[in-house]
Amino acid sequence: MDTRTGGARPGAGSAADGMTERPRSGRTDAVGALVLAGCAVWSLIAAAGRPARPEGVLLAVLAVAAGYAAGRIGGALRPVAVPAVAALTAVVLVVAPPGRLSGGPDTPPLGYANADAALMVLATGAACCAAWSARSRPLRVGLRLLGAAAAGFALAVGSAAGFAACLGVVLCSLAADRMRRALGLAGLALALVVAVGGTCAVAVDALPPGLSASLSGQLTPARVRLWHDALETAREHPVRGIGPGRFAEAGAGTAPSAAGAGAPRSAPLQLAAEQGVPGVALLAASCVWLLWALQRSPRPAPVVLTAAAALTGLAMQSAVDHVLGYPVVTAGAGLLAGLATSRPISAAPDHGADHP
Repeated sequence: MDTRTGGARPGAGSAADGMTERPRSGRTDAVGALVLAGCAVWSLIAAAGRPARPEGVLLAVLAVAAGYAAGRIGGALRPVAVPAVAALTAVVLVVAPPGRLSGGPDTPPLGYANADAALMVLATGAACCAAWSARSRPLRVGLRLLGAAAAGFALAVGSAAGFAACLGVVLCSLAADRMRRALGLAGLALALVVAVGGTCAVAVDALPPGLSASLSGQLTPARVRLWHDALETAREHPVRGIGPGRFAEAGAGTAPSAAGAGAPRSAPLQLAAEQGVPGVALLAASCVWLLWALQRSPRPAPVVLTAAAALTGLAMQSAVDHVLGYPVVTAGAGLLAGLATSRPISAAPDHGADHP
């Protein structure tokens, strides 16, 4: 290929990769619906005959589904405006309340700094996705500055992990037009597997002593004890777990925080303890389905990889903290996934929309 015509402008190859050879199949959406339905049904099965509370899981599933539907619709109608407004709204919600950046506990909107930072990760991803879809260079620059500002606010509210995730999203977005879609998604999937595996390794003290002591100190011993208790609970109840919402009542997590409410502070470990191996398998199936949907998305590769980076950052946060217990966060994740897998109505004439 003549690089002057096919590769001189960043994103040209990626846009072609994302728009021409990936016709959408209804099977992708059908599989996603089945996976979400399976998550809801299994939570009810795990709760059957026990004083369990599956409402939290059902609400999370509903929030993801609603956000995904909104993202698909918004991305089809306004692929620039909808993610831009979503990102700006999240930033305003986190920053605008009086005293929000004071560092005090229980500050709005979510009352937990790491959950607010999770919103900033999603806002960074949405802003950068909008930037890749914008035609105007000033608008692209402004949207990327909004994403960078969201990263700064994640640090300002007191979440170093959230800031690192936001920074990773910005860097991945800037490099996305030079990366093959499948390779980028595979790398992000590997990073998530390493994060979850590391969480389990810390929980069972399987790491070298020096590294284990260092990580335990940064994560706090109380959190590591919760992870260990969750794994022990999962070993004792591998099929149905102990029931949704019963981890604290089972005696684990004797000093629950207001933010964590006695949860294991890790989404995969909480599912393992409360819903057994099938619950974890359904969570893994959700991640695999999302990667498949992103791989088959009709959106340009930079948009897909930017959204995938933000969703991976959120997933890595959820592996070490209680951030998916907030419906607004799960709805935001669904919204970003829907935006990244939508087919803009003006897709045909917009092939060059994401060229800088």
